[in-house]
This record gives sequence, C-alpha cells and structure tokens, in this order.
Amino acid sequence: MCVAGLLPTIMTWVSLFSGGKDSSWALYRALASGRDVSRLVTVHPGEESYMYHVPATRLAGLAAESVGIPLLEVEADDLGAAEATDAGAQGDAELEPLEAALTELGDVTGVVAGAVESAYQTDRIEGMCERLDAELFAPLYGEDPERLAEQMLDAGFEIQIVQVAAYGLDESWLGRTLDRAALSDLQALNEEYGVHVLGEGGEFETLVTNGPHMDRAIDLDYETVWQGDRGHLRITDARLV
Repeated sequence: MCVAGLLPTIMTWVSLFSGGKDSSWALYRALASGRDVSRLVTVHPGEESYMYHVPATRLAGLAAESVGIPLLEVEADDLGAAEATDAGAQGDAELEPLEAALTELGDVTGVVAGAVESAYQTDRIEGMCERLDAELFAPLYGEDPERLAEQMLDAGFEIQIVQVAAYGLDESWLGRTLDRAALSDLQALNEEYGVHVLGEGGEFETLVTNGPHMDRAIDLDYETVWQGDRGHLRITDARLV
C-alpha cells in the first residue's frame, strides 16, 4: 500500500471521497452541518472492489483542488475482488488499507461516508470508526433515494454519468448529465427493470463536475467504451475551468 499526501497533523473530520455524487453530497452535508472537514480521503482500489467506488477515482484530485480541502490518496493496488469467494472476508480485507492510512493520520475525530442503502459498507465503516474512536457521519444512509437526488439537483450539483452496467442503460447514458430529465428516465427504468435511481446497486457511477462546494468546474474530454451490455468513459483530458 502506498499513501500520498500523508502529513502528520492534528485531525478533525475526514471525508471518504471519490468525486462521485454520493461522497460529494455527504461532504456537502458535513460542511453545511458545521463539521470541520480538514482532509478528503480517496482509495484507489484497482479494477474491482466490494467496498469502494472504482471508476474515475484519479479525478478526485481535481475535485479536491476545486473544493479546497487537501486530499489523502490511498493506493490499495489490486484488492483481489475479482477472485473473492467470501464477500464478508473480502470487505474486511479491503477496509484494511483505509484504516491503516487513517490510523497514521493521528487524531481523527470523525469520518464522513456517503453510503445510501449498503449496510455491507456502512457496518464495516462504523466498525472501523469504533476502532479509531471516531464518530461516523453518514447523512445519506436510510434516506429516500429519489429525495436525495432531488436535493442534489436543488443544491446545484452538476453530475455526469461515467459508467453504466444495467439492463435499460445503453451507450447513450455514458457522459449524460444526471439532471431532472435523466432522473425521470431513471424512475421509469426503476419501475420497468428495477434500476436504482441513484445507482446504489452499481447500475451506474458518476462524477460531480460542479457544485456549490466547488470554486471551479471540472471539464472533461473523453471517449466512450462500450462492451456489449456495459460501458464507461475513457477520460483523455480533465481540467478545472
């Protein structure tokens, strides 16, 4: 494991951050609640993971620069998720590099997490917080997904879809903005195929390209990669504008 951006300091709150909509909304809610978030933490998990957001995590650095909070990057390398046969043991193992990095940070008062419905992830993060003697703030957990999506849009979040993997989501969704028209389409797909409106089951992944917590937008150049029933954006350039 390699950790970039690790500096000895007295910490307050850290926010688990991928640059996607859920972690970004959790961070926004933490800041709005007055929590002093002094570090963002991104885990780069390789190609597959049970615990972490996978696509476009390399763009978290740009997002963190726009947000104005230092970023700690945890290079977890290959977590072995593709070969895992025991989901519980895999989740526990994947948490180890994150917990080690937070332990090295020092006095972590609390951890912000963006899980919406996943008890699998939330329970493990909560256990980690207990071991670190830190509070867990998970403001999305248990909330109505459609209401959360509306709140993000009402706040001015600009959200781009960077990966899809679900029946009903074709190549036209790659690079699409998650706006109210897209949300309406997702609600229809939820009724027809069971697609989660926030992609909680891995149906799609996102990147927040602008929002009220950011001082500059992220602009992307990309190509679409489609593989039969799923696809992703291959980012060719990204910049703050």
